[in-house]
Amino acid sequence: MSGRYFEDWTVGDRIEHALRRTVTETDNLTTCTLTHNPQPLHLDKEYAEATEFGQIVVNGIFTFGLMIGVSVGDTTLGTLVANLGYDKLVMPKPVFIGDTLRCETEVAELRESRSRPQAGIVTFKHQMLNQRDEVVCECLRMALIQRKPA
Repeated sequence: MSGRYFEDWTVGDRIEHALRRTVTETDNLTTCTLTHNPQPLHLDKEYAEATEFGQIVVNGIFTFGLMIGVSVGDTTLGTLVANLGYDKLVMPKPVFIGDTLRCETEVAELRESRSRPQAGIVTFKHQMLNQRDEVVCECLRMALIQRKPA
């Protein structure tokens, strides 16, 4: 287990996750297929080349999912009770096939759970950055985290 218990977190804790990922055409195609998304901007090279982007734009669901997935090992692996929600999800820059992405996390808020005394709520601010250090995705994730066993 590499996730931390509720008591192990403090507001302002920052993690630069070691795992990086270069996005492939297969990543994008698989995500579009699994989500039944036929958007030509994601799938049709000729269509995408005629847009302002000049190339295929990677499906944002892939970027969001990768950002959360990369963070799990260092944040909630083995200590998560439930993800309670995601807020303020934005994708300020597009992701392209061949971009290399990395994730950073900061603890934005901690609070006790009123309904579950054996857990607390950690609000993580996740950011996904490309190889040019541009933010391509960010959100807040509210996670119900176990307290340390008595």
